[in-house]
Amino acid sequence: MSSLEAHLWYALAWLSFGVAHSLLARDVAKTRLRPLLGAYYRLTYNIVAVFHLGLVWAIGWVVFAGQNRFGLLPWTEASLWALNIAGWLLLFFGLTGYDLGRMAGTRQIRNHRRGIEEPEDEPLRRDGLHRYVRHPLYSAGFLILWGRTFGEFELATALWGSLYLVVGAAFEERGLLRLYGADYADYRRRVPAFIPWKGRALR
Repeated sequence: MSSLEAHLWYALAWLSFGVAHSLLARDVAKTRLRPLLGAYYRLTYNIVAVFHLGLVWAIGWVVFAGQNRFGLLPWTEASLWALNIAGWLLLFFGLTGYDLGRMAGTRQIRNHRRGIEEPEDEPLRRDGLHRYVRHPLYSAGFLILWGRTFGEFELATALWGSLYLVVGAAFEERGLLRLYGADYADYRRRVPAFIPWKGRALR
């Protein structure tokens, strides 16, 4: 398979993930699926997303099989590893600011079994890393992706993965504006999306 064909198939795989992920996150899908899945909706959503993303990666691994790694200088490779490690550290630190049970969907199930009604929406987060950037986990994702560009497969993953993060963030923010209104509009005006070029924008 030529390099162009490999990139085309991999791009289509990423497109399938982006479309499916966005459709399942829309209010129309939630309205139709929540009566069927109930408290298991969020967990099911996450399982489907992880499985689909794994399938996308597997397609890339197959279509780019046999492609050579880049002939990087030692200092360049070391710099990329530093970016990658920084991304993982940022991801783990960023996750500590979230309710991981709620994010995963397990908290909704536990509360449902206890007869506790779980609020539909989470409060707007403006603490921790959110004082510097609006999407700290996406910032971590960029560092992880670009810190692994040792070959054509990894470079394609960084390119298409970054495009997904940018487009996904744009769609996500439309939903956040509908949900939080003027509060989120003010937050978006004051805090950058991915790069903390303003420093700590919120005190």
